[in-house]
Amino acid sequence: MTAKQISRRVAAVKTADAINAIEGVPVSAYARTLSALWAKGELTGEQMKAALLASHKKMAEQVNRRV
Repeated sequence: MTAKQISRRVAAVKTADAINAIEGVPVSAYARTLSALWAKGELTGEQMKAALLASHKKMAEQVNRRV
């Protein structure tokens, strides 16, 4: 990836985080880590999506076990 592409991705992540903050939607530390890896080109969008979905499914399973 070029420096310009990375810069654009970093800006996109910052914008998304700002929108979430305005909407009152917290962004987990894990999601921030994945976003940073994506911004640097170390993860594809699909890999990031798959990792987030797997994490959310795991959390849902843990909650469902407690109920």
